[in-house]
Amino acid sequence: MSVNGSIRAIPRAKFAINFPHWTPAEHFISVAGFTDPQTMTGSGQRIFVEAIRAWCGAHGIRCEVRSQGWLVVMERAGARRFALGYDIGLNSAMAHRIANDKSATAEVLAFSGIDCVPHRLFLSPKLGKHIAPDGSHEAMHELLRTYPDGVVAKPNEGTSGRLVFRARTEAELDHAVSEVFASHLGLALSPYVEIAEEVRVILLDGAPLAVYRKERGADWRHNLDFGARPVMLDHGAARDACVAIAIRAAAAIGIRFASLDVVRVGESWRVLEINSGVMMETLGKQHPELVHAIYGAALDKVFE
Repeated sequence: MSVNGSIRAIPRAKFAINFPHWTPAEHFISVAGFTDPQTMTGSGQRIFVEAIRAWCGAHGIRCEVRSQGWLVVMERAGARRFALGYDIGLNSAMAHRIANDKSATAEVLAFSGIDCVPHRLFLSPKLGKHIAPDGSHEAMHELLRTYPDGVVAKPNEGTSGRLVFRARTEAELDHAVSEVFASHLGLALSPYVEIAEEVRVILLDGAPLAVYRKERGADWRHNLDFGARPVMLDHGAARDACVAIAIRAAAAIGIRFASLDVVRVGESWRVLEINSGVMMETLGKQHPELVHAIYGAALDKVFE
C-alpha cells in the first residue's frame, strides 16, 4: 500500500470505532462543489445533513438547509449556529486553515516533534512573482532527485485523493504540476513512501469516536471515494498507536473535531494528514447509527 501515486492518487487506510451508538455516511464533492448522487442517503441528502436534521429535531432546534444542502442554519432561543460543507463549527479558524493546508500541517507537526509525511508547498506562477518566487521549477526537480522512489504531487488543499500523482521522472513531475496548477493555486510535494496500512482516527476534544483501517479495493489508493472499505479497529496495538499519535497531532494544531489519517511505513506510524471537515459518507453506509452518534456528540458541543 502506498501514500503517494504515480500519476495516480494517494492511499488511505483503516478505521476503528469505539462509541456507544452508530449511524451512516460519507460523500463526494465534485469540482463544482455539488453532491455525488452515489454518496446520498435514501432521503436524497448527505448523511452529514441527515444527521444534523435528526439531531436538531430531537433537541427542539430550528434547522434550515440552504445552498443545495451545503449550508445548514441551526437556531435555538436566539442562538444561531452554522454548518458549512463538512465543517460543523467547532474548530477555530486557524486550526481549520492549518488542517486544510497539507504543507502547513506537516510543518507544525514536524516543529512539534510528531512523525509525519513531509509536504513542501509550491505556489502557482499565476499568483505573480511577488508571491510565487522564481526557481520553483528547479526546486521541484531537486526534490525529485533527493527521493530515489519519486515524489507525490497533489493540491495543497485538495481532498479525496483527486489529482494526486506519483512522479519518478522529470517529465512525470512536470505533467503532474501542470495538472494540479490548472485548477489549484498551491501544490504540495512529498516523498513517495510505501504504506503498509492506513488508519483513520476521528477525534472530538481528544476522545477517539471511531478508528478504522482503509482496506483497498481494486484501485491502488486507500481513498474511500476510490473503492477502499472501512474496517473498524476496536482494540489492539495498532489502534492504540494510531490513537496516541492522532491525539498528539490534533493538540499540536489546536483542533477539536477532525479525522486524522495515520499511515504505517515500515514499522513506524506517522501522520499523513488532518481533515477539519469530518466526512463519513462511506462509513455511514455500513454504520449509520455510529455516524449519527458522532455528529450528534459534536453538535452537543456546538450548543453547550
